[in-house]
Amino acid sequence: MLAEIQKETAELWPYAHPPGTFARNVQYTLQSRVTFLERAEGHINAVRERLAKLQHIRRLVLRRQQQAITEVTFHATRVEASIQAAIVHLRENQDRLLVGEYRDHLITIEDRSEGMKQTVDEFLDYEKFSQDASTIIKRVGACG
Repeated sequence: MLAEIQKETAELWPYAHPPGTFARNVQYTLQSRVTFLERAEGHINAVRERLAKLQHIRRLVLRRQQQAITEVTFHATRVEASIQAAIVHLRENQDRLLVGEYRDHLITIEDRSEGMKQTVDEFLDYEKFSQDASTIIKRVGACG
């Protein structure tokens, strides 16, 4: 499930950096902003569905897996809240795309999406390393 979350988080913030560009750039139209937020909402909903499944098995997994679930949930909650707030802002203030509150929501979406992706990436890298190390140990033991 974390691998599926990894795919969703990669799509959550697809814009090229430098950080904050989308939040501060007037070139993005209202429609492109709406489209972005609708897509981001779909991705965060998919993340939330997977997190709900992970929460059900939380007691059965290792402590480091529980920590990954906690960290991803933390980021996902903030991303979700900022997406909703940004959508409300666009509905109510279509002529005010670069006000501080709206920019703050976009920056939070960007930052927390990146944090969520990094958490998942690091956890999956650690799991792969652990599996590879176990395989090597077993092979060395079989040779001796």
